[in-house]
Amino acid sequence: MSVPLRTAVDYVEDVSPGSGTLPPRAWYASSDAKALSLNGEWRFRLSPAAGAEDDSFARDGFDAHGWARIAVPGHWVLQGHGSPVYTNHRYPFPVDPPRVPAENPTGDHLRVFDLPPDWPDRFDGEAVLRFEGVESCARVWLNGTELGTFKGSRLPHEFAVGRLLRTAGNVLAVRVHQWSAGSYLEDQDQWWLPGIFRDVTLAHRPADGVRDFFVHAGYDHRAGTGTLRVDSVVPGRVTVPGLGIDVPTGEPVTVPVQPWSAEVPRLYDGVLATRGERVPLRIGFRTVEVSDGLLRVNGRPVLFKGVNRHEWHPERGRALDLATMREDVLLMKRHNVNAVRTSHYPPHPAFLDLCDEYGLWVVDECDLETHGFTEAGWRDNPVDDDRWTPALLDRAARMVERDKNHPSIVLWSLGNEAGTGRGLTAMAEWIHGRDPSRPVHYEGDPDCRDTDVYSRMYAGHAEVERIGRGLDGGPLGRRRLPFLLCEYAHAMGNGPGGLAEYQRLFESYERLQGGFVWEWIDHGIAHPELGHAYGGDFGEELHDGNFVCDGLLFPDRRPSPGLVEYRKVIEPVGIAGDGRDGTVRVTNKYDVADLSALAFSWSYQVDGETVASGPLPVPPLAPGGSADVELPVPPRDAPAGEAHWLVRAALAADAPWADRGHVVAWGQFPASERTAPHVPATARPRTGDGVLTLGPGTFDARSGALVAVGDVAVDGLRLDVWRAPTDNDEGAAWQSEPRCGPLWRGIGLHRMRHRLDAVEIGEGALTVRTRVAPAGRELGLSTVYRWTSDGDRLRLTVGVVPEGDWTVPLPRLGIRFGLHTADRVRWFGGGPGEAYPDTRTAAVVGRWQSTVDGMQTPYVRPQENGARIDVRWAELGGLRIEGDPLFFLTARRWTTEQLDAAAHRTDLVPGDTVWVNLDHAHHGIGSQSCGPGPLPRYHLRPEPAGFSFVFSPLPS
Repeated sequence: MSVPLRTAVDYVEDVSPGSGTLPPRAWYASSDAKALSLNGEWRFRLSPAAGAEDDSFARDGFDAHGWARIAVPGHWVLQGHGSPVYTNHRYPFPVDPPRVPAENPTGDHLRVFDLPPDWPDRFDGEAVLRFEGVESCARVWLNGTELGTFKGSRLPHEFAVGRLLRTAGNVLAVRVHQWSAGSYLEDQDQWWLPGIFRDVTLAHRPADGVRDFFVHAGYDHRAGTGTLRVDSVVPGRVTVPGLGIDVPTGEPVTVPVQPWSAEVPRLYDGVLATRGERVPLRIGFRTVEVSDGLLRVNGRPVLFKGVNRHEWHPERGRALDLATMREDVLLMKRHNVNAVRTSHYPPHPAFLDLCDEYGLWVVDECDLETHGFTEAGWRDNPVDDDRWTPALLDRAARMVERDKNHPSIVLWSLGNEAGTGRGLTAMAEWIHGRDPSRPVHYEGDPDCRDTDVYSRMYAGHAEVERIGRGLDGGPLGRRRLPFLLCEYAHAMGNGPGGLAEYQRLFESYERLQGGFVWEWIDHGIAHPELGHAYGGDFGEELHDGNFVCDGLLFPDRRPSPGLVEYRKVIEPVGIAGDGRDGTVRVTNKYDVADLSALAFSWSYQVDGETVASGPLPVPPLAPGGSADVELPVPPRDAPAGEAHWLVRAALAADAPWADRGHVVAWGQFPASERTAPHVPATARPRTGDGVLTLGPGTFDARSGALVAVGDVAVDGLRLDVWRAPTDNDEGAAWQSEPRCGPLWRGIGLHRMRHRLDAVEIGEGALTVRTRVAPAGRELGLSTVYRWTSDGDRLRLTVGVVPEGDWTVPLPRLGIRFGLHTADRVRWFGGGPGEAYPDTRTAAVVGRWQSTVDGMQTPYVRPQENGARIDVRWAELGGLRIEGDPLFFLTARRWTTEQLDAAAHRTDLVPGDTVWVNLDHAHHGIGSQSCGPGPLPRYHLRPEPAGFSFVFSPLPS
């Protein structure tokens, strides 16, 4: 008979949540009890396996002077010890639950500390050692005594340590394993980053101090009253001076209050006092319920304009400080975001304090994902294995107990992409029993047996509309639930496209209560050679590339064009008009707030320049209300030209999250039509010395190629249909729908050949006939360039006719050419940033200027970027270019082919030529990197097209 080998590291592969820890309790930021932060510099030793070293390092007198030094909170792989690993859903180790590899990087951490002089006597109460987050499994000793073990990386764990403390020379030893049984429950789409990455705190617990407590603060929207009851394990009193409340714990009291909401986050300061401790409270009164098929807060349906937020910093990983968390919240508020899903784990608790303070709806999600089991058809999925249920319930309890007193949290989420099973049902039943005041969310349950809302991810527009109309089918119970898109509009690289169309659906059908864009920030890791690294850049044998860079913020927290677009799409005020009837329609799209906090203004612009402006009186409309507001009479002395009205709604006074004058919403509409450029064909072509001249244009007489406009040399002007595929063009390999990027390469659109068929010199025109086609294919584009001039200006008219059986859309359609000297760019058109056919909502028509370098969008993986939309005219490199019709403008110091070949921004080396694209059209962007492609209306279908540009040299 064989006897199983048991070692001192069996706990690593034990499915239980751990041993020796205290029951979970509510988190609070401060109290009058003593606390000592143990953050800072620790000693560190890395071993290749869980049992490679004994536990002698935890004993008194161990000499660790030869060990490395490491920052806690932190991840050791971001501090020079080992390397990060990125996978989307595949486990980076053999799947054999609960077993993990023998190669299991293990970090031993040591911290020696003294107690402050005013620390209470060891017999006066207790002390607890608290870890806010450790990935993925920890074993802890204090002064040579083992305290226990725990798993649950993004969850708090506490140990009672009062009897072990010394006045000086306390030795805290923590062994952290990268892989454990818990790793099977933490297969979120992110970097695998081991370490003690959240705060470590020693907290004194006075005799009769506050232990656990639950603030119940409901709001009756009919009566305008709030009912407060604070349940406390240790009896005490609750005082709220602003409301005249002074009651014992456990006793309810009802008083008139102002409710808490994400738009008006009214908090009341209070105190929970026991005989041994005083804990400040921040109380927000609100009631959450699902009634009549809608999710309501304080009696009103809410519309989530949300984001999924992973915790991320490009240098510190998931070890975030308070300033970074605050920066995230302020950026969200300033970009009209009103909701956060804490994908896919509870965040640092201080982040939730900020959500309470500044006002954000929160879906608090449990630290649970088993996505990698899809590779085996969900076989052996832990959430459907009773052995794992205690660990699942432990994770649910640690989330709910820690976070239950935050008014910002309106939904608990069981986790993400974990299939279905008995363990999830047990979690839902426990949460419903512990906190019936909040509904439960989970996306992966198609029958909604364990949830109170119907949640999906990446459903296309048509399906979302069917759901909004109640035509989605499925179980009757599900059809009666409110609908959320917990993930949509995958913000990977250039995009996401189609945001405006989603928002129109949300605002049209009350069952559709909004969604959460995936995701908040690119998880690029700062890298000295690559700029920002992504999956595969650290030699991982299994990885998912730049799929980890899919956020609305770049890794350095600069807003991407996607966030600028989202901000515009989800504006809380609708401003619409046609500019010709003298009125503008203003609509309040807030759920709760009226418009009294906003000041409206108008400006009248001609050819992109403001010629008059002033305040615009708008009534303080209630939520959902609209009004037609009269615009002033256009100024009589306004110059002739293309005119627009621009109406803005800005903060009338400083707010906690932005200063007075911050623009919350805007609307722009034409007041007069544009006059297209007209160039009569009065000049005649002249030939001589191998060149041909026409007005300011000089051409090669043999090929008809333009070589100069005036004194400005022009290289390689020709039709261009190729763009460096975006992440959304490339799509995701698992998708069944056609993906344009691979199709484009498959037919050779990245290697088009240009055949010269004829050069024709007429009385008033130069005509060049060509055929543009890929090798190996019979399809092509018959392209005719017709040049005319009035002597001062040069007009190019391009005619394109597809030939053959085109079954895919074109990436772009326009011309490109090179300029030898160009830096400053001025244009009249959409700006200030990039825009494409389905990402154009935020483009403001005006006069803009930039450098060529400033026109680039720094996507972590280089791809098509930087186009300015609806351009009337542009000036760069000594040329003025006008378009008929409006055009897209792009200028770069590298070719599209070089952009396409680059894997990182540092691969792009500026050359001596600025390559300019003037595009008649672009294919849409969509979000097919993990969602639907562009809507059909944004497909650039190969069909006959004509467009023209007028070139003229600028004065020296």
